Amino acid sequence: MMRRFDTPYMADWFAISLRWIMLVGLIVSPGLTQKLDIISTWPLGLMIVWNLGMTALAGMNVRMTYHRRISILVDLVLAGAFFWVQGGVRGPAFWAGLLPILTGSIFFEFPGALTSALLFAGFVYYTGAKLEGDTSLSLMVAGILAALGVVFGFLGRRLMAHMRKNRALWLDSEEKKRAIQNERMRAIYELTSTLSSTLSYKRVLDSALDMSAAALNPDTDPEEPISDPLVGAVMLFNGGKLRIGSARRFTTADMRVTFDGAEGILTRALDEGEPILFKDVGYDPELGRVIALRNCTSGYCFPLRSGLNVYGVLLFAHPDPDYFNPERLNLLDIIGRQAVIAIQNARLYQDLVEEKERMVEVHEEARKKLARDLHDGPTQSVAAMAMRLNIARRMMTKDTKSAAEELVKLEDLAHRTTKEIRHMLFTLRPLILESQGLDAAVRAMADKMMETFSQRVEVNIDEQAAAQLEMGKQGVIFYIIEEAVNNARKHAAAETIKVKLDQMDTGVILLQITDNGVGFDVKAVSETYDKRASSSLGMINLRERTELVNGLLQIDSAKGKGTKVQVYIPITEEAADRLHHPAKKSK
Repeated sequence: MMRRFDTPYMADWFAISLRWIMLVGLIVSPGLTQKLDIISTWPLGLMIVWNLGMTALAGMNVRMTYHRRISILVDLVLAGAFFWVQGGVRGPAFWAGLLPILTGSIFFEFPGALTSALLFAGFVYYTGAKLEGDTSLSLMVAGILAALGVVFGFLGRRLMAHMRKNRALWLDSEEKKRAIQNERMRAIYELTSTLSSTLSYKRVLDSALDMSAAALNPDTDPEEPISDPLVGAVMLFNGGKLRIGSARRFTTADMRVTFDGAEGILTRALDEGEPILFKDVGYDPELGRVIALRNCTSGYCFPLRSGLNVYGVLLFAHPDPDYFNPERLNLLDIIGRQAVIAIQNARLYQDLVEEKERMVEVHEEARKKLARDLHDGPTQSVAAMAMRLNIARRMMTKDTKSAAEELVKLEDLAHRTTKEIRHMLFTLRPLILESQGLDAAVRAMADKMMETFSQRVEVNIDEQAAAQLEMGKQGVIFYIIEEAVNNARKHAAAETIKVKLDQMDTGVILLQITDNGVGFDVKAVSETYDKRASSSLGMINLRERTELVNGLLQIDSAKGKGTKVQVYIPITEEAADRLHHPAKKSK
């Protein structure tokens, strides 16, 4: 019956090696006396076959039931047979009994060696004294074998004790490795669980650094602070610069440092999109400014990016030049990828919250705008009509002709009020936009501007360019045009307002609204943007609606020189990346 084991038995391999050495000696001995023939060496062939079988079993970590006893018994039988066919005590194989003695010393130490020696010595004495009649020589050979049994028994005991000690050390080492691996896997699991259970930006960044330090030092007591001088930081893009989102072992001054990511290690990691292992971080043109990194001789920079979205970098550094071995690097790669997913989720959640707040503000501003327009337009007109009706009623009894003229004016005012209300309803929900597209909607708005306010609006829209825009974007662009045209009508006193939309570049559409009005100071109005001043509400609406289509807004104006509003609208992710990161394009 066979049984497979997880680890090899070194005793089996040692016995196999000694058996091969003995076989070489047993082959050479008959050869020196010219007694090497098939008839007298058949046991030797069986020994070779037997040892090949033992080698195969040892290679597969397989053992037989009573494996050691069977091995010694077979060695005794085959060694005895070879001793006999080679001529007994006077033959060249008189020392063949050493084979089972060695096997016995390895498998059973002193008892095994002594027992094997006594059994073979008895066999030698019996065959030599009783069968060959050579008592003295047989007794001498038997005595030598018994003495060798004692000697190799003691040697076998010491050898096996040494082998057991080495095996115990090896098992302890393997157990320690497994414990370290389990601890690292636990740290990775905790990191994944922590990062996936929170949408808080700060907690994600702190967890990424804490779990990284714990995973890189698995033999540290979890309740004790980690003493490893590992320096870590998460740097995220904010306002076009890399800023410290969270860090370990950074000084207060280090936390305020910002990076352009335009040279050195940072730009390599960001441009190549692959982790970078580096040395001598103190000489880096950007990272060299960080005090905490000046004592570090090795480092690892992992870019936090997903597709075309680049969030920042995960940076680790250590004073030991050989700290970042392949095992630690693989671990940091796993942590970095998990951190990217968590940061992406946190960013998306934060964007959703901000978008929700912005939409609330947009709707509130639209409600306020509607209230202002109603107050300034139809409400005033209705009040004027009520007053004129009162005047006409009084004049009917005194001056019929004047009353008739007043009614004509009143009718004209009612018509104008109706037009204003219809224009307001049109801009609130232009149904023509959904049925006929952007070009028809803008032209209808231009007609209503002329009809209601006598404002000339020229429209030039490339239908092929407009067709590339989905309906949601067309709606936002319509309101951008409506806002810009209304601003020009109310504040610019322009004779003509021009609206143009066409293809500018691959994946980018350009919208331009220009007028020949009085113009304004763009810088002065922009300074009131954050304060939500009434003078900048038009610009606020333009900027926020431009952000809804991931576009880029530019306003050029000067007093007395008219105004040009340009909106660059990307229709692909690559175009958006080029539009918002022009530095990458230039590289």
